[in-house]
Amino acid sequence: MRARLTTIATAAVLAVVVFAVGALGPGGSRDARSTRATAPVTPADAFLRPAQAAGSLDASIASLESKLDAAPDDPRALAALGIAYVQRARTTADPSTYPLAQVVLARSLKLQPTGNSEALLGLGTLAAARHRFTAALRWGRRAVEAAPFDADVYGLVGDAQLELGRYGAAFTSFQRMIDTRPDLASYARVSYALELRGNVDGAIAAMRAAYDVAADPADAAWAAAHIAKVHFDAGRVEQAETWFRRARAADPGSMDAEAGLALIAWASGELEEGIAGYERLATRYPSPEHVAVLGDLYAASGDREAAAAQYELVRAEARLFRANGVDTDLEIALFEADHAVGGSARAALRAARAEWSRRRSVHVADAYAWALYANGKYRRASAVSAEALRLGTRNALFLFHAGMIQVRLGDEPAARSLLQEAFDVNPYFSVRWSPVLRDTLARLGDG
Repeated sequence: MRARLTTIATAAVLAVVVFAVGALGPGGSRDARSTRATAPVTPADAFLRPAQAAGSLDASIASLESKLDAAPDDPRALAALGIAYVQRARTTADPSTYPLAQVVLARSLKLQPTGNSEALLGLGTLAAARHRFTAALRWGRRAVEAAPFDADVYGLVGDAQLELGRYGAAFTSFQRMIDTRPDLASYARVSYALELRGNVDGAIAAMRAAYDVAADPADAAWAAAHIAKVHFDAGRVEQAETWFRRARAADPGSMDAEAGLALIAWASGELEEGIAGYERLATRYPSPEHVAVLGDLYAASGDREAAAAQYELVRAEARLFRANGVDTDLEIALFEADHAVGGSARAALRAARAEWSRRRSVHVADAYAWALYANGKYRRASAVSAEALRLGTRNALFLFHAGMIQVRLGDEPAARSLLQEAFDVNPYFSVRWSPVLRDTLARLGDG
């Protein structure tokens, strides 16, 4: 697997050279689907960015709906509308358009059952957005058969394989994607693959390549924000702030930049500024992730009542997502294990076990281990936590979880080593847990 990732990294470098001589065609243009339909799927949907502003997306949907009023059996227009509905759900954090997407994409495929790669890609993207990765992989493989020279289909297949924990296969799919078309979407996937293997500098280099080929300000802002995020996750706060500000300069409405700069403020000791930033963000885009962080910021400020209100909103949103066909077990497992009160620890373990039965990614392993920890099952938690670390990912949260499990098992040397590594990777990895990390390290001392 290490050799294959070296090949991916080399391909990313070579692709920069190819781009320099015009691989993307006149004017650097590209098929809009490359980022809009199949942005990489990662835990918490970090790479499932809104592809268009809500206003322009609504206009596109209205135009497609009008076109279909006149020609209701147009399979291409139906496929485009289905993908737009998926995008609307992502842009608004409102999953109620997923069922609509399912209907129109299925109709497109029924009207044109062969050669309809757009509908297949749309159905796979919808499945991935609903966190149904086995289904996404099936649709992606059918899309490969229908359009073997379309880079997007390999991105969809690789995304699903990645989420299912099939890392070697996923990296091969991403290699095929970047070989077919080096662009923002393929570079982003290479970046994430390298980050998973602990190659932070390689991940930043690949995302810089994505930034360099961005076709418009929104794409540039998205790539800049993810460069910033990789820096932040590596504890490089100054570099992260520089890139988050570049993202905001490229697109003043960038939600990624808003979230990032709010976290920078918190990490810099400006808690009220961080809260204000997340309040603005949660008003514009009330995703469960943003609402949960806002709750943790309120808790850090001592406002337990406001924090509890945000946590209940997270749970309500999770119910809404489930009602519209989205699997939220991974996110709920982590959230409830983090906020274990009363029956929430048991709910975390139920959700984590359900997700572990479906897929064995490192992120699911980490969530399962943490849910086991919240329920006092420390030996089993230790074994599962080792699965989360098997790729060598430089993830401070994974390391913190592993270290806290060793604390409970009484293995202070192992706990100290893991927690110190977590601190060295990123002392600002979590609003909720960074103070606990510092306190626990201080209590363990130098041994």
